[in-house]
Amino acid sequence: MIDRGLDFRIERLGECRFPSPMRHGRFTGDGERIMFHSSFDEIKPYLAAGEEPPALELAGPRERIFFDPAAIACGIVTCGGLCPGINDVIRAVTLSLHHHYGVKKVYGFRYGYEGLVKRHGHVPLLLSPETVNHIGELGGTILASSRGPQEPAEMADYLEELDIGILFAIGGDGTLKGARAIALEAARQGRAISVIGIPKTIDNDISFIQMTFGFETAVAEARRAIYAAHTEADGARNGIGLVKLMGRDSGFIAAFSTLVGSQVNFCLVPEVPFTLAGFLASLKERLAARGHAVIAVAEGAGQDLLAATGGRDASGNVKLADIGTFLRDVIKEHFAGCGMEISLKYIDPSYIIRSQPANPHDSALCLLLGHNAVHAGMAGRTNMVVGFWNHQFTHVPITLATRERKKIDPEGRLWSSVLASTGQPREM
Repeated sequence: MIDRGLDFRIERLGECRFPSPMRHGRFTGDGERIMFHSSFDEIKPYLAAGEEPPALELAGPRERIFFDPAAIACGIVTCGGLCPGINDVIRAVTLSLHHHYGVKKVYGFRYGYEGLVKRHGHVPLLLSPETVNHIGELGGTILASSRGPQEPAEMADYLEELDIGILFAIGGDGTLKGARAIALEAARQGRAISVIGIPKTIDNDISFIQMTFGFETAVAEARRAIYAAHTEADGARNGIGLVKLMGRDSGFIAAFSTLVGSQVNFCLVPEVPFTLAGFLASLKERLAARGHAVIAVAEGAGQDLLAATGGRDASGNVKLADIGTFLRDVIKEHFAGCGMEISLKYIDPSYIIRSQPANPHDSALCLLLGHNAVHAGMAGRTNMVVGFWNHQFTHVPITLATRERKKIDPEGRLWSSVLASTGQPREM
């Protein structure tokens, strides 16, 4: 079936008239693209219809650029929740602007999009190679963060006042939608401002992006919590280790953490519904057979089983009920009612995980995302996010990246691997 909604064309501010000052590396041609589909069966319908299969524009430095580096300033903003690697991205963008292109003025806007509204009074930081030199060793973000929308016209006005030609917005779904609003407002006002998104979500749930930075660090840290849960469970009669992990709409952290070490016996994710009766019966069978069990549950799993908390947070996300404490209490009550003694240990490492510095692999990913974001902005691309697809860095329109959350396919290979690792029933 042909998906005619896959329009990967990237908006451009205009003609690239300036030669790039970069002296090293390989330039990327504007016509270089990478196939979106990776299997021949997915491509065949396009070939049969005489159409080109969808392809993404490759990221990388261009031989000619849109902006005169000596005449512009640039800005960086970080929004939403914390995630390992944000400081690495800030550092990479700052160093690339200075050393690759000679941009002398880089502003770091404080407290998310609030910092782009002048009346809030958040004075931006001036970033230089010296100020960002060691920030990759730190968790969090030196710019701080916030949630919630601001008025696009006010943000565009402030960017214009500071002579900012490129804004780099580091964040997830809500941040990228805000970046698109700024890009559209700047275009409406006839201002040549490039807005480039850099995907930050610990949940790895942005569409058309293979992996976001911080995700691998999160899985590595989650493994430590799962190891502790397994050790506690294995050391007690009818021991149960219950670990709640991040994952509002997508259970990738729980799924990949399950595949590390094969110590998880039940992986519960938002994409795969379960019943309490089915889950508790399977848990009892596991304890009878092996004497212990480890459960990894994503924060968005099983929300249909809980009373809705009501309301939304500042980013517009539905407030979730706490599935971790709910399962803890339900499991204890169930086995007490059965007259079966258990030893349950509950671990919630969520905020410990997201505040960690990035591991080496994520740090390298942050560096390359930052560099490619700078190359895209200097070449006049806008209203786009730097992506990573089939192990290549790409340009993705924000409209595609935010049209829906990337989720685990319950019929796909990843979930099949989780079921094979845990041994849990396909349906509970």
